[in-house]
Amino acid sequence: MNKVITPAPTAGDNSVQAFDVERVRKDFPILGEEINGRPLVYLDSGASAQKPRQVIDAMSTAMETYYANVHRGVHAMSQRSTEAYEAARTKIATFLNASSTNEIIFTSSATEAINLVANAYGRKFLKAGDEIIVSHMEHHANIVPWQLLREEIGVVLRVAPIRDDGALDMEAYESLLGPKTKLVAMTHTSNALGTVVPIADVIKKAHDHGALVIVDGCQAVPHSKVDVQAIDADFYVFAPHKIYGPTGVGILYGKEELLNSMPPWQGGGDMIATVTFEKTTFQKAPLRFEAGTPPIVEAIGLGAAIDYVSTLGMDNIAAHELGLLHYATQRLNAIEGLTIIGTAPEKAAIVSFVMDCAHPHDIGTIVDQMGVAVRTGHHCAQPVMDRFGLAATARASFGLYNTRDEVDALVESIEMVKEFLG
Repeated sequence: MNKVITPAPTAGDNSVQAFDVERVRKDFPILGEEINGRPLVYLDSGASAQKPRQVIDAMSTAMETYYANVHRGVHAMSQRSTEAYEAARTKIATFLNASSTNEIIFTSSATEAINLVANAYGRKFLKAGDEIIVSHMEHHANIVPWQLLREEIGVVLRVAPIRDDGALDMEAYESLLGPKTKLVAMTHTSNALGTVVPIADVIKKAHDHGALVIVDGCQAVPHSKVDVQAIDADFYVFAPHKIYGPTGVGILYGKEELLNSMPPWQGGGDMIATVTFEKTTFQKAPLRFEAGTPPIVEAIGLGAAIDYVSTLGMDNIAAHELGLLHYATQRLNAIEGLTIIGTAPEKAAIVSFVMDCAHPHDIGTIVDQMGVAVRTGHHCAQPVMDRFGLAATARASFGLYNTRDEVDALVESIEMVKEFLG
């Protein structure tokens, strides 16, 4: 847990300066709010990001002017709603560089997307004794589904350790791979530490041993460009509400051949080809995994969010956030009695920390009095906390709308914590 200085932005000063954060902030109505008489400093995007006007308007327009249920409707409203819904799927496929829109599945959340794979792929293709590798830094949503599968069919769960700086121990990970390894379930970026995993290398090593890989990209997609073909992911999931879209919708990318080899895990309307009392046949992907009325308005909102970040440019967003991470790391490291947890060389704009004088929950309560919103707790990653001998941390997670002035406000609020409790 030694303090380190995060490397300066590598994208170059010109890229950072080209990103007009003050103009961007005007797109987010909520950032004009005050908390306890102070301007809101929202540093909890890792839990859920705020929404730009473009997303809010897209969803309102859908509900106000053309909302209807999608698919199979011959009337004009249904057709227009279907077009907008499927256009969102196309945008996501392009954004992730999927080879086909058939590889993009709408779910209710990223958690459901992981559970879909655990149930539809795991139940059919895995058996007792087969091994699944996860890392020590996984979110509970990428641990518990595999434990449930273990209880049901007897698979073996193996855990790749992390180093003291929070980076994945690649040598240890590779040593776990073997003939019994059938699946690797790995985060792309740790929500609790900010560690960026060398996911392409993780996938290649798994493929060399004949294993498939599902990637939890919830904390990666908002911060950097993701190309599922370049990294050769078999499955990739993300949470739209973390990339400035709405809640109530999740995304599963899967290679089309794999998806079509998997049975549906839920039955209902829209995913069927034919139904009789004797037999039901199913659609191919993506519809075979979209039983029931889908998150129509939420998908349309996600499409608007994808348009928004694409217009800004993911490289510009990454450079801006890396500058914030560098600056926040420097300023927080200068505070006596504060320790940053997670100092891997490659990080996203997430800083978790503890203080000698205060419990993380007390930190969160006090800084909130100054209008600063941070997340406190175990961040649904209790094994990470156990790894560092902690019950909880305070976490500041930055988004494309945050500024250096807000980092300064965070530091000022932490000084208040020391004044009250130090």
